Amino acid sequence: MEVEVKFRVLLDEIKEKIEKLGAELVREEVQEDLYFDIPLPNLLRIRRIVNTGEIILGYKEIKDQKNEEFDEIEVEVKDFDKIREILKRLGFKEDTWVKKHRHVYRLGNVTFELNHVEGLGDFLDIEVISDDVEEAKRKIWEVARELELKEEDVEPRLYQELIKEKGST
Repeated sequence: MEVEVKFRVLLDEIKEKIEKLGAELVREEVQEDLYFDIPLPNLLRIRRIVNTGEIILGYKEIKDQKNEEFDEIEVEVKDFDKIREILKRLGFKEDTWVKKHRHVYRLGNVTFELNHVEGLGDFLDIEVISDDVEEAKRKIWEVARELELKEEDVEPRLYQELIKEKGST
């Protein structure tokens, strides 16, 4: 199970704090995610990682009300446009693009995904993969407190929800 909590942050400030914890930069990615219009709690997307050339077809099922627990399946594919066309021919409609610049850090079993999301700002996803959801959340909040993050910094909405809300205002 993927357990993650998303926080609104100031990029440079939180990056410095993550590095002071001893987390190591694992990779940097420029991501373009195309989400398809399927009913929640399911998510279907194609992710293009521009700087590495990777293309990933992903399915997620949200398992809780706070958008913190996910069952996720991903598979690498070779051709973005062809998988996009296959999904469209199967009846899936394109919904939302989410474009982000991501720095991925790791400290033990904790992953930090520091994102600058185009049109939305800066976010930090703190993630733990575990079958023990409560233990994973305890670990996430232990690290969050070390980073001086609080409950009011949590952003429970999905990126595609935030983009749609911004577009309607």
